[in-house]
Amino acid sequence: MAQRFFYNSNGFAFHRIDDAARILADLGYDGLALTPDVHHLDPLHVGAAEVQSFRGLCESLELDLVLETGARFVLDTYRKHRPSLLDVPDEARVRLDFLKRCVDLAADLGAPVVTVWSGNGPEGLPPNEAHARLVDGLKRLCDHGAERDVRIGFEPEPGMLIETAAQWCGVRDAVAHEALGLTLDVGHCLANREGAPADVLRAHTSELLVVQLDDHRPGVHDHLMFGEGEVDFARVAQAVRDIGFDGPLEVELSRHSAMATATAEASLAFLRDAFAD
Repeated sequence: MAQRFFYNSNGFAFHRIDDAARILADLGYDGLALTPDVHHLDPLHVGAAEVQSFRGLCESLELDLVLETGARFVLDTYRKHRPSLLDVPDEARVRLDFLKRCVDLAADLGAPVVTVWSGNGPEGLPPNEAHARLVDGLKRLCDHGAERDVRIGFEPEPGMLIETAAQWCGVRDAVAHEALGLTLDVGHCLANREGAPADVLRAHTSELLVVQLDDHRPGVHDHLMFGEGEVDFARVAQAVRDIGFDGPLEVELSRHSAMATATAEASLAFLRDAFAD
């Protein structure tokens, strides 16, 4: 089974998105994980002609697409990743509107998955209220995704309300929507000390939509270049083969944009070796 390697556009923060797509295709990537941002098809401002042009470019390059929604300051120029679905209703609606726009963008680009996360709410927000706000927002988003034939991949993220794959199970059961699935970052398994990434992959086989790849050290949320952390990629690769996962294997190295092309090239070489049969 051939693996499909994608690269997140947040690792090309200093490139035009068309140039990033051409570079990734030239290097041999199978897809692009587009993070819509202030300079990369901003859903708040992008026009239909630009979207269709980019779709045509990716089709000509034979690059598949998925969407990520982790742009840091696209909604609030002062606060990273805010507002979130956990904020007060008026602010939460801003995030939900943005996420729905990302779903619409994904549908227009032919991308089957949009990845989201919980974020955090106001200081002092009771955990049960935070969870209720998240579930309500996700249900609304999943309804919209189902209308556009786009799946919603929920990513547990260290430092947010839902950090671990174990916590994801509660979200999955509360939302109970066929459009919802799991985006799992293997490095986060080490950052959260929740077990070997290969074991976590096996435990969530039927739910996986996207697998994100980066290296990490235990207990530290820092996306590292492959080989600089302690993720056992031989075991990850074997788990991916054993469970028959054929979805996107997405490199996420957002802090390496100053050396984007060299990092993307080295990452693909590492992963092709690690995932070789």
